[in-house]
Amino acid sequence: MAKIKSAEKRARQAEASRKANRAVKSKISTVRRKAFETVVQGADAGDVAKVVAEYSSTLDKAAKRGIIKRNTADRRKARMAKRVAAAAAAK
Repeated sequence: MAKIKSAEKRARQAEASRKANRAVKSKISTVRRKAFETVVQGADAGDVAKVVAEYSSTLDKAAKRGIIKRNTADRRKARMAKRVAAAAAAK
């Protein structure tokens, strides 16, 4: 364990941010799962658009806060859009 005051504080801060970041990553996974299920089930375009917008927004917020990198968020959004387009074409 840290003995220096500043190191103890950094350890507390790291723990707090780790918990917050983990919660956001969990939310991303949940929203992603919901979006994939909606796309795979072949729901109507309105529902798909709403869920994909929520997923995109969640990714953007996480990237803005530095929880995931900007490029990672963009890549995940592009992959989701590709899946949505493929599902729409399959109908």
